[in-house]
Amino acid sequence: MRILPMATAVMAGALGALATAQFLVPYQKPVVGTAPPPVKIPVVVYEPRWNCPSCTPEEKYVLKELQEHTKISDRNALATIMGNIKQESNFVANICEGGARVPYSQCTRGGYGLIQWTSLGRYNNLGKFCNNFGCDPSTLEGQTRYMINESVFQRYLPEFEGRGKTIHQYMVPAYYWLGWGIKGYRELYANEYYKKFSFS
Repeated sequence: MRILPMATAVMAGALGALATAQFLVPYQKPVVGTAPPPVKIPVVVYEPRWNCPSCTPEEKYVLKELQEHTKISDRNALATIMGNIKQESNFVANICEGGARVPYSQCTRGGYGLIQWTSLGRYNNLGKFCNNFGCDPSTLEGQTRYMINESVFQRYLPEFEGRGKTIHQYMVPAYYWLGWGIKGYRELYANEYYKKFSFS
């Protein structure tokens, strides 16, 4: 057995301890950064610019909502939409085709509401929309929200958000939106609204 001199033994021990220490680095918990605060996405509300002082409260409400929740700013486009609604329901929300004033669930045939939703799919979607978003499908408020957000209206909305067309020209996208009607009283009503509107 070979005995190391004292200095050599101490040095070997120190080197061994140093080598071991390199592998015994204490565990450090990774620093987890804090998430930045959530950024609020602003809801864009457009300022109504067209008013109708001589209109009914129901007409004023729909006109205001159309301008606040879409980019429609053309007088002719707004007048066209309003004229079609007047032809369909005279702005009576709880009207069933034929004239009965009933809640949404009691209109069992024909059209119902502001634009006389007639097809089963569009009628049912009014109820589903209000069920999902907490509105009453029999009311002006609930139906106006649905009307603006309905996929059929959204499909033709860019046509109404354009500018420079006549009422007669806007009647074309209105026809596809509603499913019928270009001539007749709806265009007459649209021209009447055009005259009633004032710019603010």
